Amino acid sequence: MANFKPQVTVITKETVRESRNSYGKKSQYQTIRYKNYRELKKNLKKHIEENIELPVYVIRSKRGQWGEYFEHWQMSNGKPVIVKEGWC
Repeated sequence: MANFKPQVTVITKETVRESRNSYGKKSQYQTIRYKNYRELKKNLKKHIEENIELPVYVIRSKRGQWGEYFEHWQMSNGKPVIVKEGWC
């Protein structure tokens, strides 16, 4: 069964600045991996607030399932909410 660590992909002001300074050799996207989904959700609000583009993109595996599962998150009434989800 395919089991991999959950990860979140964001674009921050810092990553955009680093990309411009490297003349496009470095990506604007920053991928952060976590040990488990619980740790990712603890830091999700911070990632959404730092992110320039909406929504924040999360990839993870689901227990007992094959493949990659994606989620798009953004803030709604001060709480992180899934906007779109599905299988990659």
